[in-house]
Amino acid sequence: MATGLSRVLWGALALALGLSTSAAAQESKRLTVEINKFEAADEGTCRAFFLFRNDTGQTFEGFELSIAVLDTSGVIDRLLSVDAAPLPVARTTLKLFEIPEIGCDAISELIVHDIPSCKPENAEPMDCYAIVDWISRTGVRLGP
Repeated sequence: MATGLSRVLWGALALALGLSTSAAAQESKRLTVEINKFEAADEGTCRAFFLFRNDTGQTFEGFELSIAVLDTSGVIDRLLSVDAAPLPVARTTLKLFEIPEIGCDAISELIVHDIPSCKPENAEPMDCYAIVDWISRTGVRLGP
């Protein structure tokens, strides 16, 4: 009887460890979108440096963000479309984007209100909100 109970306990332990390892593996498959810095550009334009860290295990042939740029009063100044594709697997990609007609110091927040394109290579489009981590290394908030 004790042997049968031991097998059941060991089986349950192995199952629990397997599930926890599987959950940890799923959690580590993330895509990090980071606004790394702003830089003043031509005549009141702001240049945004984005880093995309793709630890998802798959290359993205389509990845586009629709961002609302808020001024220091919290009012939407403009909408910006950021096409970051392609995003190779296991790589960090740097993309520079111009935010026209607004100075960097006049931006308070970047709200990602849509991800119109999120398509892994050789796969169907997917909802990327669940796998994206948002980071800002500036004084400007970034995220949904």
